[in-house]
Amino acid sequence: MPHLIMSSAVRMRVRTRSSGSARAISATARDKRVVGASSSGPVRSFEEIPHTGRNRWLNLLTFWREDRFKQLHKHMESSFSTLGPIYREHVGPQSSVNIIMPRDIAELFRHEGCNPERLAIQPWAKHRETRGHTKGIFLKNGAEWRADRMLLNKEVMLKAAFQQFLPHLDEVARDFCRVTQARIESQGQSSLTFNPGPDLFAFALEAICYILYGERIGLFSSKPSAESRRFIWGVERMLATTVPLLYLPSPLMERLGASLWTQHVTAWDHIFTHAESRIKTAFQRMSSRPTSCSHKGEFSGVLGQLLEKGQLSHEAITANIIELMAGGVDTTAIPLQFGLFELARNPAVQENVRQQVTESVERANGDPQKALEGAPLLKCVLKEILRLYPVGISVQRYPVKDIVLQNYNIPAGTLVQACLYPMGRSDKIYDNPLNFDPGRWSRSRVDTSQTWSTFRSLAFGFGPRQCIGRRIAENEIQLLLMHILLNFHLSVSSSRDLDTKFALILQPESPPRITFRKL
Repeated sequence: MPHLIMSSAVRMRVRTRSSGSARAISATARDKRVVGASSSGPVRSFEEIPHTGRNRWLNLLTFWREDRFKQLHKHMESSFSTLGPIYREHVGPQSSVNIIMPRDIAELFRHEGCNPERLAIQPWAKHRETRGHTKGIFLKNGAEWRADRMLLNKEVMLKAAFQQFLPHLDEVARDFCRVTQARIESQGQSSLTFNPGPDLFAFALEAICYILYGERIGLFSSKPSAESRRFIWGVERMLATTVPLLYLPSPLMERLGASLWTQHVTAWDHIFTHAESRIKTAFQRMSSRPTSCSHKGEFSGVLGQLLEKGQLSHEAITANIIELMAGGVDTTAIPLQFGLFELARNPAVQENVRQQVTESVERANGDPQKALEGAPLLKCVLKEILRLYPVGISVQRYPVKDIVLQNYNIPAGTLVQACLYPMGRSDKIYDNPLNFDPGRWSRSRVDTSQTWSTFRSLAFGFGPRQCIGRRIAENEIQLLLMHILLNFHLSVSSSRDLDTKFALILQPESPPRITFRKL
């Protein structure tokens, strides 16, 4: 997820570097110890980087007055168009350097350090502190983050781990299509036009719970629980209230009892209540098993595997399971909304992918892993969806040493944002960037001669701090698209571009209505 505000400690460090050390920058730049000093021409100072306005509080007022937070992705795109491939931004307590070119992004990630840091989301951290909850890896840094991350990687990132998830994700994807077919048949028609958003949210929550807890929660049954609906509401409300709180001091908002803060905390409390109930049930199920029974081949979910290995405390397990659950719903359901819309308004692309999927599934004999491996266009579709509609509109890092980007010196400890939304739509980086063209990611068309070409696709981040749920999300989205294409033809009444908004993640302003016609 994108982060938009610094912790006070990091913010103080950056201000010190960019002001108190500014006089030393030119001397440092002449010293070849500055990474990237081989750039042509003299290295320019940090203060010379183009900016959107020096008065941070006036800029914040403008953002509030013009509602730019909701259109932050468009603001970034406009700023790059006006100021070039690098610029500085000062908005209230936030200061950052924003970049767009893959070569610069590669340079940034080369110097992220062994314990990379992103922006801390203070409202989330404050909620954990207020309620006495342990923080998961999303809110941790340093050696403590690395130790927990290495253990979690084994359960969700390694190939052996996510391969065991596939049959369960495949089961939920099949249920989505079964329920959709039943809805169409209940209308006595061969097709139905509707907003699939609520069903996609149900799919995402059902799938992530199955992976985490090893059991279904019944969202595709005739009577899904009110508890699960409250969880989805909690996630949506938490995201909506996070962005404005990023620019306001959380301790002050708490002391004032501000409505915005109350809504945010209430949303998180709903999330924790639902997740803790699931975790408690799983704890009880695990503890009731006879110790003599090995349960070989039984899928106990990520939670069960963590409990069995006993390498993390129960508090740390609970914190990380809740973060995975809260972060695994909107971030999957919304890209699926965008993806179905693009496939619906690009029938030739849809048919091309369907043909490859159909042939692959026939060869796979019911093996979802073989089906995905035999349909590489599905992975290309996913990358193309996330190029045009990245869930997080930026990826952030603090370089651990001074670096040079676009011939400007960037002091160590500066917040640098790689801006994904404008990068994905730049004609300086992509041919025909506004076209939905999954084929651009095929091996025959990707230029691998440049070492930085990898950094054109960063929707899940990069390196040791990339999205912990990446493998789950990638396979979850591809499997659902696969089954939808096998069962339905998609169309839309209008091919007009979707309006989008930013509410911590990129979302459609109005969910698209899509026609599902049975094949």
